Amino acid sequence: MGRKKNFPKADLTVPTAVIRKTESGGIEISKELISQAQTVVRFPAEGNATDRRSFDFSPWYGVGVDQITYAFQKQVERFLLTGDGDLSIATIAGYCGNGAKLFLDYCVLTAGALGRDLVLPDIGRPLVDGYLFHLRQSTIKTTTQRHKYTCLKAILVGLAESKVIVILNGEEGTFPPNPFPNIGRKQQGEKPLDQRERKTFAAALKTAVMPIFHDGAEPTADLLTYAILAIALRTGRNTTPLLELPVDCLRPHPKKNMRILVCFKRRGATTHKVALRDVSDIAMSASVLPDVVRLIERAKILCEPLQKDAPAHLKGRLWLYRNAAGRVTHISDMTLMTVIQRLVKDADLVDANGDPLRVNISRLRKTFANRIFEILDGDIAATARALGNTARTTDRDYLIPSEDAKRNWSFMGQVLANELETGTLVTQKTPTSRCSDPKNGHLAPKNGTQCMNFLACLRCRNFVVTGDPDDLHRLFSFFWLVVRERDRVTKKRWKRHYAHLVRLIERDVVDRGIAERKLDPDVIRSARDRARTNPHPFWSRPDSLEYLQ
Repeated sequence: MGRKKNFPKADLTVPTAVIRKTESGGIEISKELISQAQTVVRFPAEGNATDRRSFDFSPWYGVGVDQITYAFQKQVERFLLTGDGDLSIATIAGYCGNGAKLFLDYCVLTAGALGRDLVLPDIGRPLVDGYLFHLRQSTIKTTTQRHKYTCLKAILVGLAESKVIVILNGEEGTFPPNPFPNIGRKQQGEKPLDQRERKTFAAALKTAVMPIFHDGAEPTADLLTYAILAIALRTGRNTTPLLELPVDCLRPHPKKNMRILVCFKRRGATTHKVALRDVSDIAMSASVLPDVVRLIERAKILCEPLQKDAPAHLKGRLWLYRNAAGRVTHISDMTLMTVIQRLVKDADLVDANGDPLRVNISRLRKTFANRIFEILDGDIAATARALGNTARTTDRDYLIPSEDAKRNWSFMGQVLANELETGTLVTQKTPTSRCSDPKNGHLAPKNGTQCMNFLACLRCRNFVVTGDPDDLHRLFSFFWLVVRERDRVTKKRWKRHYAHLVRLIERDVVDRGIAERKLDPDVIRSARDRARTNPHPFWSRPDSLEYLQ
């Protein structure tokens, strides 16, 4: 169970003498109340993994949008005081910089164009549509536009819940139903490091982090950052949970030589647990990073003397060091970025184009995801568990098969004539055809349970296709469902995850089976046509593939 955050209670009511309720159900705020506002919102250091300590709303007072500015400021303060939505400090700070700033700038432009002040009742569909048009006319990337809009929407929804504005629903509601269509096709995000980049980065990182084990080592910002990067590359954890690791993040594991890394994710208030092998030997090969357990335990030893001098909100944190002024502080996201840039420069790390290598925790997380995906032979569910995500999120946001993975998409099963299926080869029916060992086979779970990874059948050594019409009907039912998936998903995703399945069936099963006279072309033709119009029940639902991921 996640840790429950405790927030101080505050009276957030507005004196009735200085507000007026509008006909739509919202409010208007008097100039008297606005004039008394302290324009700077301060972000507490406790629970704040960033260097952001304040946001000043003063640029938007006195320029025609006072009511909206005041309401935004008070809503941000409400988020901080109540913890509405279980928001982290970093998220709330992001709402200011990404949600409020550009929207308030647009409101100022709109107020100037209209020749009057904008007030809270002006917040509606026309203003939102105008802002979206303003974003589209900018040079900001589409994915960034969506992020800024999402942050703005969170503030506006908060204002509606506080009864400050009224939000209408439906096609003509305050928010357009789909302001960024096909964003998935445009969204690139961070790409995982390719094999060469991963190896060179890991080698440079190991050289940089190994001094942490030397006698007399001091917990510097650089050394601790290297340790965080090594842990990120080995575990795939997110930035904030890593930066906020407590000194007691390692817990016992039931198995010998194993430990559990416990990370807390503020978004959703969830606790993620990662099983780690406890390896005593730190002197591994030049390209392999030190063991995560050893890194954490060493950092704990180095940082322990600083606990007594640490500010209250940092006591119990793992990544403590003394800054240039002699004060005990912690590794923040800005520190992380600065040290990474220095490591890339010092180690001369470059990408395929010769440009400085882009490294951040998000990229390392995707690198971890794709590495696990390859190791597990394309098991999306297991990869998702390793990341702490759903299978759908993992597939959509993290998986980009490498060239090596693509080359591994090869047929490994057997194609047999129907009459060859004798007592020497016992098989069991599956939704795709047959399997010679569904519990302990090549890609089976090997834990006594039946294998359900039907998307991987074609790459399993225990997969069997016979000339039996019913076997072929099941196979082609699966085939046509994969083909139709082209109309349900993006071209890129289909090519990435499904195109090889069609190729394997057509080339390695049908063509090979006919060429070796193990399959009858007429039987194949009949089974293919039957499956197209009357698929096997297992593959009859258009969304069947989603349930397997």
